[in-house]
Amino acid sequence: MAFLTTDYSKNTSGDYSPIPQGEYEMVIAAAHEDATKSGAEYLDIQFTVRNDLDAALPETNGKYHNRHVWMPNWKRKATGLYDMNQLQYVLEAVGVPEGTPIDTIQDFCSVLYHKPVKVYVKVQHDEYDDTDKNTVAPWSVKPTDYPKLAHTFKEAKDKPAAKHSAPAVNQGPTNINDDDLPF
Repeated sequence: MAFLTTDYSKNTSGDYSPIPQGEYEMVIAAAHEDATKSGAEYLDIQFTVRNDLDAALPETNGKYHNRHVWMPNWKRKATGLYDMNQLQYVLEAVGVPEGTPIDTIQDFCSVLYHKPVKVYVKVQHDEYDDTDKNTVAPWSVKPTDYPKLAHTFKEAKDKPAAKHSAPAVNQGPTNINDDDLPF
């Protein structure tokens, strides 16, 4: 039996252009900390255009469902901290009650996971690589008009879920025996 038989009939050239500027109903698909190759740290929030509102919003969600937009929140060089004022907009949009303490970045990411929001997406030209890109400002994240979420998340059947797509759970220390290590 062959490892692979070529079949190009399902190959498509996907549309990787930015989605048009406007307001979209989205779901927060993931949130996690990351860093650039040069070490600049940021908190990345990934929004996905909801696929359960095609009939209700045919010109936005209906045309662009399942498309992704990212909102990085960079650590400030002067303080080494995130701009907490910007993160407040996102917390308010997902409905976290006033005065709720959020102890860690992982807790913050967990609070956002799979929450519906309304987002104003802009298209801006990036001079660095001479392309147009979608951007989201924290103050453009608002509470959803459609709180009942029926969005279907797409996961490839033959590959694991994307890195950091599920909320982190602190289960305490992990004990590893030296005999289990490969080195």
